[in-house]
Amino acid sequence: MIFLPILLQLTVLLVQGSWRGVAPSPTDEGALRASHGDHGEPGQKEPHKDSYSTFASEFLESRHLSDDGYPFPTAPPVDPFARIKVVDCGVTKGCIRYGKPGCDAETCDYFMSYRRIGTDVEYEMSADTDGWVAVGFSSDKKMGGDDVMGCVHDDNGRVRIHHFYNVGQWAKEIKRNPARDEEGVFDNNRVTCRFKRPLYVPREETLVDLHLSWFYLLAWGPAIQGSITRHDNDAPPVSDHMISIYKYEDIFMPSTAYQTFSSPFCLLLIVALTFYLLMGTP
Repeated sequence: MIFLPILLQLTVLLVQGSWRGVAPSPTDEGALRASHGDHGEPGQKEPHKDSYSTFASEFLESRHLSDDGYPFPTAPPVDPFARIKVVDCGVTKGCIRYGKPGCDAETCDYFMSYRRIGTDVEYEMSADTDGWVAVGFSSDKKMGGDDVMGCVHDDNGRVRIHHFYNVGQWAKEIKRNPARDEEGVFDNNRVTCRFKRPLYVPREETLVDLHLSWFYLLAWGPAIQGSITRHDNDAPPVSDHMISIYKYEDIFMPSTAYQTFSSPFCLLLIVALTFYLLMGTP
């Protein structure tokens, strides 16, 4: 009977606890405050507190990562301009050199090469100038009515291939440009380029048939804002015979500075002076 009052007290305490409910935990109180303000009103989410460095890193990551999370491949490097090989002259390609004896594509006043590649002809040109270098295909040795391909160095440092047509002594640019696979570079005060052109194009006045033989007009000179001006030589050099792309020749043409002792009059004078010195005066 002693335990009966104690049992009754425990029963009363259990009933009172069920009425009061379970006290909320600190976590539940935090969630309640997040959904309601300090005064029991609906609250606002805390603002995003990321710094600028975090934003920048996320931006760069989004730019350099694909949708799958892998980095995008980097762009392949641009191939440098392959140097012109003069050892192939007269063997696998034809060449014309104008300048001092023994000069090459980097030392001649003017250099040009040609070779057949399938249905195209590949041309390489280089000249000691900061403006332009060109070759003209002529039925005679005079300017006028000539198909001309030129490489022009512009103010942005680029070398572009242009198509011209000689109207008298003036080169008119033609919009229809048969050049393709163009390459060009300006280095060491030289304009150098390489391009291909079809052997045959539909017959028209400004485009010649390269299956045929032509005199080659060689010219170079300054440019202003990517536009060519008058060539450096008053009388540009021209091949002494018609050139065929089916015959690979290695032609050397001495520049004016090296033509002095090659004229007939100078040779005759040298012979006369030599004879005079050897024989003496009578």
